[in-house]
Amino acid sequence: MKLQTTLAAAAAIFSIATGAMAEPVVAKLAASTAGAVKPVAGGAVFECLGDVCASRAPSADTASIRGCKELARQVGGVNTFGPSSKPLSAEQIASCNESARK
Repeated sequence: MKLQTTLAAAAAIFSIATGAMAEPVVAKLAASTAGAVKPVAGGAVFECLGDVCASRAPSADTASIRGCKELARQVGGVNTFGPSSKPLSAEQIASCNESARK
C-alpha cells in the first residue's frame, strides 16, 4: 500500500512538472540538413533531421529572434520558427534569415 501511495504521488508530481515545462521550439528549414545535427541556439540543443529542427527543453531565450538567428547561422534559413502557440512572424523570420549561412 505504501508503494502504491508513493508511486501515485510521484505520478502526480511528474504530471504537474510536465505541464509546467516549456513547449518545444520547432524550426522548419528552407533546406534539409545533411544527416542528423545537434546545434545549440538560444541556450538549448536542437535536434535536426531533414528539414525540421526541434528543441525539447528550450530556455526562456530559445524562441526569440536571437535564438532563430543562432540556429540559422548553423543550419541555414528557416521557413517557420517557434513554439506552435507563438511562432515568429513573417517579419521576424525575414530578420532571422539575414543571419543564415550561405
